[in-house]
Amino acid sequence: MKLLSLEGLRNLLDTLGQEVFYRAVLEALERDFKRWGDFIKTPRLATHYPFGVIELMPCADRQFYTCKYVNGHPGNTAQGKLCVVAIGILADVDSGYPLLISEMTLLTAIRTAAVTALAAQHLARRDSRHLAIIGTGAQSEFQVTMVQRVRDLQSVSYFDPDPRAMDKFARNLAFSGLALLPCRSIQEAVADADMVITATAAKQANDLLQLDWLKSGVHIHAMGGDCPGKTELGLALLRASKIVVEYRPQSLAEGEVQNLDETAVHAELWQLLTGELAGRENATEITLFDAVGFALEDFSMIKLLYDFSQQSAYQHFFDDIAMLPEMADPKDLYGCFMPGRKAH
Repeated sequence: MKLLSLEGLRNLLDTLGQEVFYRAVLEALERDFKRWGDFIKTPRLATHYPFGVIELMPCADRQFYTCKYVNGHPGNTAQGKLCVVAIGILADVDSGYPLLISEMTLLTAIRTAAVTALAAQHLARRDSRHLAIIGTGAQSEFQVTMVQRVRDLQSVSYFDPDPRAMDKFARNLAFSGLALLPCRSIQEAVADADMVITATAAKQANDLLQLDWLKSGVHIHAMGGDCPGKTELGLALLRASKIVVEYRPQSLAEGEVQNLDETAVHAELWQLLTGELAGRENATEITLFDAVGFALEDFSMIKLLYDFSQQSAYQHFFDDIAMLPEMADPKDLYGCFMPGRKAH
């Protein structure tokens, strides 16, 4: 079995370069969303606590099965820990044997940003130049740098109630080529934005954006609301928007649309990517992608990394680990347990 550690992933990304890897991620996600019908899909299994959530996110096609363990604990940063950490596994469907265990904390941030970019290609105006981001936590820079791949951004306005997070954001994007515009409020940040990303972590119902703050034809990507009772946007904005989601059954339970019925959803993302339904249809409509994170996206990431592990140029970034018994007699599992006996 292969293991991709954080060190192995960082070395792989250093070798490939950000541009090459980001493009590979976008292509893998688009390819898998376009074959939506090939997947066995289910909403994630979530265990909720007052202070956070722990989730299992499975997805499979006829060849591979994947599952991600992931948490969401907004209070972790006060203890010097990440809000979100994750581990993924990929297995062979025919035998059930695991093939790869992978770091997924960094990969989750990258795939989440890639979904933002895919949605923006179909929902944000082509002439979008000014991005606003509300919440400059751990995923914010990934969001901006991935959207740069699909829209010719010139400026980014940003706001976070934590000044240290805003300073961190500015340091990390100092060489992005973008005009960075720190703001004192959400209203100031979104005032002239062509696209708005909300990436807040508080586990509560919020109403971050008011309709009269927003520019005509704005595209909103709401990614902070991702469990029951946790939302970022009010009903007035939702009802004024063309809403696209990842997977209806999960979004209606966890997303911004949890307070609406199914008729409020215009489309799932795969329908835009395949051309079954239209995305943006004019320059003045408000579009909203209600992102909660779906397991197919993790499937795409883990499978992409497994493909790299099978290429001789990249195999050395993956460790071989002996996690499964190998025996001359597969019915003699007990023999592995007996003192002095070794598996063959």
